[in-house]
Amino acid sequence: MNIAIIPLISTIVSFVFAMVVFDQFLARRQPYQLVWALGLFMYFIGTGTEFTVETWGLNQAAYRWWYLFGAIYVAAFLGMGTIYLLVRRPVAHVVMAVLAVASVYAAVRVFSADIDVSSLESLSGVAMPSSVRLLTPIFNTFGTLALVGGAIYSAWAYWRSRTKSHRVFSNILIAVGAVLPAFGGLHIRIGGTINLFYLFELLGIIIIFAGFLRSKEVFGVYRFPFIHAFRKIPAD
Repeated sequence: MNIAIIPLISTIVSFVFAMVVFDQFLARRQPYQLVWALGLFMYFIGTGTEFTVETWGLNQAAYRWWYLFGAIYVAAFLGMGTIYLLVRRPVAHVVMAVLAVASVYAAVRVFSADIDVSSLESLSGVAMPSSVRLLTPIFNTFGTLALVGGAIYSAWAYWRSRTKSHRVFSNILIAVGAVLPAFGGLHIRIGGTINLFYLFELLGIIIIFAGFLRSKEVFGVYRFPFIHAFRKIPAD
């Protein structure tokens, strides 16, 4: 099987997922939905870059985009969405401001780093300077702990309250799905195969999407997507 098929499927799933969440943001205007949509679009960019690399080969531009969006940003912004969902708005704003500054710094470092990808046989972080690679576990640890921890906390809260029991399983799926790409990133960081990394990414986004769709509220209202983008916003 052509290995490029796996990141291609991940790209399609993450794009559809991002559009669904962004559509919900247009309907409800909740910050966590916007940040989750942003994180999912970053997932789309990261896996899309993997597909282009496996199809047309590796170059410096593709490598930098993959490293920034796939290796650094994705987990952090998905976790940030969970923080907006569970934490008081002023606190979430402060965390978001810190993440935004750190993200700009990471982008500058990634796109200004002196790299040589000619010796790389597959995608990995080894072409980046060690000072840049140190950013990856910081962003990923923050994002994974926020996303997985938030999902586990939500599952426990719904189980304890005996309300919306369907959301217990939904959040368990989200927690499991969020852990898989983290394992994949650790696997490739210690020299594992890129094939297994791609598989972890694909299973992760599918399971998270399944957890999201498991919520009854997703199907509570039937409507054409994005009609809220064209509605008239009432004046204050």
